[in-house]
Amino acid sequence: MPSSRRADTLTAVCGKLGVEFRNPALLEQALIHSSYANERKAGLIDHNERLEFLGDAVLDLVIGDYLFRKFPALPEGELTKARATVVCEQTLARRARELEVGDYLKLGKGEAASGGRERISILADAFEAIIGAIYLDGGFDAASRFVLTQLEADLALVERGDYAQDYKTLLQEIIQRNSSHKILYEVVGESGPDHNKTFEVAVDVNGDRLGVGQGRNKKEAEQNAARQALQELQA
Repeated sequence: MPSSRRADTLTAVCGKLGVEFRNPALLEQALIHSSYANERKAGLIDHNERLEFLGDAVLDLVIGDYLFRKFPALPEGELTKARATVVCEQTLARRARELEVGDYLKLGKGEAASGGRERISILADAFEAIIGAIYLDGGFDAASRFVLTQLEADLALVERGDYAQDYKTLLQEIIQRNSSHKILYEVVGESGPDHNKTFEVAVDVNGDRLGVGQGRNKKEAEQNAARQALQELQA
């Protein structure tokens, strides 16, 4: 079981997630990276990879079920593309970052020192592990509510038909359709070792920051920044 100090931390995490856990140990496990467990005595600490596996399956089912019911006219191929857009690694990592999940992860010293708290793969895996923990603790309905709430903005893009597209081009078309405002993309951060860097790019429209995105390269980060800007405009 988590220590009393860690229990207070988990309570804060629950507040950000909007979920109450009957068994906080499940949330604790969801926030333990394998690098942390590997630095301790083998077998004494469970990390989040099994919960990630379960959460990935639950996530696919929740989004697949939602899309199937919401869009009865979409063929299988389009449903598959839409689901892939919503549950992609970049989307999950962005949502985990917005929830500040990285601040609460238990990482090995080396992983933490190399920017692991901002790494896309680690954040996305933790997000899926949290889904798995919610499913085990509260059942499918609780997990479904969490997923649909957290990914509401991404599902709104699907409803508009703006999935699997070039988000930079789409943003440019929308902005310049009604104005001559200038769009500027700027690299605002880098983390991780040279062989596995994460780039952070912000997009400004006429000096107003509309979105920030991360990616394994600058182009991917720009696309994710444009996608977040589109979500802001949708809101």
